[in-house]
Amino acid sequence: MNILIVEDELRIAKRIERMTRDIFGNSLQSLKHTNTLHEALLFIENNTLDLVLLDLNLNGDNGFDLLTKAVSESFHTVVVSAYKDQAVTAFEYGVLDFVPKPFNQDRLAQAFKRATAKEKAENSKIKFLAVKKKGRMQLVPIEDVLYIKGAGAYTELFLMDGRKELHDKSLEKLEQLLSYSFERIHKSYLAKMSEVNQIIVESGSKYMVELKNGTRIPIGRTKYKDLKVRWL
Repeated sequence: MNILIVEDELRIAKRIERMTRDIFGNSLQSLKHTNTLHEALLFIENNTLDLVLLDLNLNGDNGFDLLTKAVSESFHTVVVSAYKDQAVTAFEYGVLDFVPKPFNQDRLAQAFKRATAKEKAENSKIKFLAVKKKGRMQLVPIEDVLYIKGAGAYTELFLMDGRKELHDKSLEKLEQLLSYSFERIHKSYLAKMSEVNQIIVESGSKYMVELKNGTRIPIGRTKYKDLKVRWL
């Protein structure tokens, strides 16, 4: 695991660092601490990460300025903050977990387990997916996303209006975050269940989901029975 801690209080940062090392042990490849928004952004741009632990108040800077960029990247983000009233908004932006201060090692370990064991995010009600477009971050409302297709380490977001956007997170990571409204129907597809019109069985035991706009997406054979039960 390659982890970045973004925390302006040195005492808390040291505590997080100690707990992180205790939890991961030898599986921790790198652990970096930054205490400013600017330094964190530079580090993210120039390094490969698996997880970012983010405080929302950084020497007066707003952690949400970093969060918008972080949630568009390939890694997961866990907010560690005393501002519990910001938890709902943080989840809407696409964080995997929100660890309120004060916290203990068990609570931090729970957040790490969600990130490493690919557990579905609890209380996740994402309203946006942040995508990079022409050097800027653009927030795409979840309500505008019809289905998602895996494209190697990236994903393609297919929108209601026919547009397509590229997202840096893998299909597996988006599945963790979007499990409340999207279903993994195939190794390469996530479909919004509210947009499913019917399930079609074609010759040769091929299964398809037809969406309300007429688009057809393949269903994996191992997913067919579970999907049929859930949809019905």
